[in-house]
Amino acid sequence: MKQYIGSIALVVADYDEAIDWYTRVLGFTLVEDTDMGGGKRWVVVAPPGSSETRLLLAKATNAGQSSRVGDQTGGRVFLLLHTDDFWRDYRRMDAAGVTFCEAPRDEAYGTVVVFQDLYGNKWDLLQLKQD
Repeated sequence: MKQYIGSIALVVADYDEAIDWYTRVLGFTLVEDTDMGGGKRWVVVAPPGSSETRLLLAKATNAGQSSRVGDQTGGRVFLLLHTDDFWRDYRRMDAAGVTFCEAPRDEAYGTVVVFQDLYGNKWDLLQLKQD
């Protein structure tokens, strides 16, 4: 049996600004943007080369959801963006204006830096060490 996480819902304030940021700043691909009626859309983005896990950009529709935009994990790192070339992606993201929370660092498991998305959610950019 094979299972995998197909999509992770990320609560956003606005579909179009989220699409713009994820595609322009992080270089993600817009996989789908389907109008569901009533102002709701099915918006899916994915990192370059990703074949399974994707982000479902879900627009907040009430005060409770809006209060979670940018803080889905209470200030902890939310998502880990793995890369095959840390310094290439770090430099590209830096040039695109990404907010980094620290300087890149080498750890026992690889090279990592914490950054924030457009709403303040924390992410790791991570290149794992090869065995």
